[in-house]
Amino acid sequence: MLTRILFLLGEYHIDLCGCLPLLSCHVTRQYLLDKAGITDGSVVIFAIPYYTKACDGDRNLSAYAVPRDYHQFVREMEKELLTRLQNDFPSNRFAFFADHSPIDERDAATRAGLGVLGQNGLLITKPYSSYVFLGELITDAVLPYREYPPATCSSCGACLSACPWQNGECKVCLSALSQKKGALSEQEEAVLSRYGTVWGCDICQEVCPHTKKAKATGTIYTPIPFFQTDSLPRISSEAITAMEEKDFAHRAYSWRGRETILRNLAITEESDDTKRGDPSSQKATE
Repeated sequence: MLTRILFLLGEYHIDLCGCLPLLSCHVTRQYLLDKAGITDGSVVIFAIPYYTKACDGDRNLSAYAVPRDYHQFVREMEKELLTRLQNDFPSNRFAFFADHSPIDERDAATRAGLGVLGQNGLLITKPYSSYVFLGELITDAVLPYREYPPATCSSCGACLSACPWQNGECKVCLSALSQKKGALSEQEEAVLSRYGTVWGCDICQEVCPHTKKAKATGTIYTPIPFFQTDSLPRISSEAITAMEEKDFAHRAYSWRGRETILRNLAITEESDDTKRGDPSSQKATE
């Protein structure tokens, strides 16, 4: 069965995988396992790389938000994988999870040998650094596995030193700040303006030595076609306002609504105009 699962994942260009007994995983949402009817068995955990060359240039979004929302990819993948596995192994149960998982995915990924846990709390893999989503197939079948001791990075401190939150520039993670609804304080607006982000933050990932090495060797780029199309590395108020609802719904930031992203764009675009010496912007701020 494990060979079959790995083969099917390979059809999606997913090659960084590992297997663990379910009992070796830290269960955080028992009700999801109860719903799936699985009390014991195995977990096949895998990394979904998403970084593309479109992320290398000028952008005002976190890299994960440059392509279409990855939830579309995993929903299609879930439907097909579960159907094929259930047909192949009708006497077994299977469940697919990504993002909203019954287990601590990062801990399981380190135990399965996919990578190490960074000081920024992200899983760092050798080929893709931390630019991966995590997902898992859980089955009641007992599969062969190899378990590793949980591992952490070298703790060089680069991510913590560069983080605006850790430096005290803002009271929350910059990514969380960009997703905050409602009006922002002057200090919060100043932070968004300073860093020019309208959604998310990749600072801790960008300065990581593992990321620099993965970029230098070229392994960081995803082989998955879904993430290589419909890229929007930089957005504007004009583009978001004109975007049709069905297209907007396909972007990772759509769940917060247009108001939040337009608010952030207004803040950063005003800053850009001021830096360029736009007379209208200067007059408005006098």
